[in-house]
Amino acid sequence: MNKNKWILMGIIAAGVVVFFALDLSRFFSLAFIKESQATFSALYTDKPLTVTALFFAVYVLITALSLPGAAIMTLAAGASFGLVWGTVVVSFASTLGATLAMLVARYVLQDSIQARFGRKLADINKGIEKEGTFYLFTLRLIPVIPFFALNLLMGLTRMKIWTFFWVSQVGMFAGTVAYVNAGTQIAKIDSLRGILSPALLGSLVALGLLPLVVKKLLDMAKRRQVYAR
Repeated sequence: MNKNKWILMGIIAAGVVVFFALDLSRFFSLAFIKESQATFSALYTDKPLTVTALFFAVYVLITALSLPGAAIMTLAAGASFGLVWGTVVVSFASTLGATLAMLVARYVLQDSIQARFGRKLADINKGIEKEGTFYLFTLRLIPVIPFFALNLLMGLTRMKIWTFFWVSQVGMFAGTVAYVNAGTQIAKIDSLRGILSPALLGSLVALGLLPLVVKKLLDMAKRRQVYAR
């Protein structure tokens, strides 16, 4: 293992240790977001660009290090920035953070991730070989594999970085809008489970399966053309 990889591993480990040692997770709770909403909104009104930039940076860092808190921050974005701007900020921050997490897995932590998620990785490789980018799109919409785990596992595949970025951006958009929209009504939310209603889950499943169904239909049409010839 080269020196740069050791340095990166040390930085990542230090960040995770500091997060849990200082109990920073208390700032990523629904209760804290509700209590600090008025203060945060006042700061945003006073210095919108600075607050947005700091929020974006923290969101990217949390996602890149696979730390808990992204869902709560998405709600906070809706509560503070509103639906449109909150969706824009979270959409790009979550995708950038996910891409950084994927790169960390690919170039720094591949051995440990292979040892921990080896079985799931084999399934993902099969899915990508069979369905291509449609498979990642489906996994982004249907939460079969946790968000952080999918980021890490995709780092051990052969998928190109840009492909991972844009497919994740598009695939996570519907869920992002749902959570940001819920954040605009944060006073009415008692738990994260309340956001994922059966109707919302059904919609995400339908959206996730749609590209696979379309791909199957296109493959059938191509085969019929070949047989016709």
